[in-house]
Amino acid sequence: MIQFTPQAAALGMQVSRIEPARVWGLVPYREELIGDPETGVIAGGVITTFLDTLCGTAAVAAMEQPTTVATIDLRIDYMRPATPQRDVLAQAHCYKLGRSVAFVRATAYDETPNNPIAHVVAAFMVNSNGGRKFGANLRKKK
Repeated sequence: MIQFTPQAAALGMQVSRIEPARVWGLVPYREELIGDPETGVIAGGVITTFLDTLCGTAAVAAMEQPTTVATIDLRIDYMRPATPQRDVLAQAHCYKLGRSVAFVRATAYDETPNNPIAHVVAAFMVNSNGGRKFGANLRKKK
């Protein structure tokens, strides 16, 4: 999923481990990702993108038959700035997979999950197209 998402690839996101419904990953520290030049802290948008993408990956990892997902809702709580010069790590867990919605939690950190940078709770729409072609649900032209 990350290799097919241009923004994820541009940020250098990597998946370091994957299990059913769980994913671990990292964004390597790079100067072009800094949001505040005075402190050297990675931009919050990088962390949001990283967690959103990792959560979507965890949702797909929870499925017996993987399909696409789309973010419905994402709530992020920033708890502290990322440590300058350190990679940002994260873990995501899809704790509930329904027919049409997946629910996921994730934590970003740079040392240990016990000292988080940010925490996310998200919901993803699961592609439930029933084999229909893209656009089959659109109104027909008269």
